[in-house]
Amino acid sequence: MKSQRRQHSSAFKAKVALEALRGEKTIADLASQYEIHPSQIMQWKKTLAEEATGVFEKSQSKKPKNEKALINQLYQQIGHLKVEKDFLEDSLGRMS
Repeated sequence: MKSQRRQHSSAFKAKVALEALRGEKTIADLASQYEIHPSQIMQWKKTLAEEATGVFEKSQSKKPKNEKALINQLYQQIGHLKVEKDFLEDSLGRMS
């Protein structure tokens, strides 16, 4: 019978990796506390250290994407309102 691998959430991985980076406990202590192999903790710690700079880069690059999406949405609304306005002007012009 195969044992199923445990899957850990990213929040859990970040928590364990941050504790490992702090150095308040040894990797062996953390491994026994969280029942994870020490090499797994070392891998998460390494990944966190390598990708930490990307966290700040991504937060700056997300802003323009959100702004672009908002601008596109506003242009769609403007177009829709323009079509409605033109339709109503034509309808009222025919009634007079």
